[in-house]
Amino acid sequence: MQLAIPLMEKNNGGSIVNISSIAALTGMAGAGAYTASKGAVRSITKAAAVDYGKKNIRVNSVHPGYIETPMSAPSMAAYKDYFLSQIALPDLGQAEEVAAAVLFLASDEASHITGIELPVDGGVTAK
Repeated sequence: MQLAIPLMEKNNGGSIVNISSIAALTGMAGAGAYTASKGAVRSITKAAAVDYGKKNIRVNSVHPGYIETPMSAPSMAAYKDYFLSQIALPDLGQAEEVAAAVLFLASDEASHITGIELPVDGGVTAK
């Protein structure tokens, strides 16, 4: 954001989408540093949305939940049943679903949306 905002100010606006985690929205045992860092992303997103909104700069955050990726494959294999028990939907999320949320928030269709936290979590935060 530090480098993007001055460019957006010169160009009369823009959209920033930060990636956080559901760990910023819910508790997570044994992951204090991780949840704190993701909570910081959540907080700076909201602060920037307020600070730069009048300059037509929108700032939002996406909070992925249990998403199947090559990087998460080892933990998914070991804990898939547990992860599935934590969500409301029948399947774990896919990276493309997170990308679709980011694309929407960056698009003109979201021109009046700023400062939100969009969980892409299969319903974890609904429980």
